Amino acid sequence: MRRPARLATGTVGAAFTAVALGLTVAAPPAHAGDVGRLEITPSTATPGATVTVNTTLCGSKGGDGDASDLNAEDFTVRPTTHKEDSVGQFTVPHDTSAGTYEVFVFCYNGKEAAGDLKIIGGGKHEKPSGHVRTGVGGSVEPNSTQVALGVGVIGLAAVGGLWLLRRRSEGTEGS
Repeated sequence: MRRPARLATGTVGAAFTAVALGLTVAAPPAHAGDVGRLEITPSTATPGATVTVNTTLCGSKGGDGDASDLNAEDFTVRPTTHKEDSVGQFTVPHDTSAGTYEVFVFCYNGKEAAGDLKIIGGGKHEKPSGHVRTGVGGSVEPNSTQVALGVGVIGLAAVGGLWLLRRRSEGTEGS
């Protein structure tokens, strides 16, 4: 008689455990779904690049974009002709340092989307100036002495070549 009772309590305990686990797995946390995925193209950009964001959370309402982590201006996300898509664009400021930044979209229907944008390069860059020193080639700035010597060598080679040609032609005339 003890055996069926033990079997029943074990079965009931297992059933309660399964129900409890099923409820915790089936019920999402309260904050899940509050912030959706924001598609960012390109996902890796350089300062000065134009970045496009895309989400289906805003539906036909659109929303406002926030890239303030990058010190970029706010942008508008507008519905497109594609079903439920909303798209916006912004430009990465030229003085943005390398790193990963979060971009947000706040939809007019109350939903939010977020995504990460990786910046490579970055920081303030100045244009290079001056000559490129590669170790190959002539001087950086030719001076008049170098130009005169170059012209003299070319002239001497031309005179020597003409003299040799004339001498060869004189030797063949007598044969």
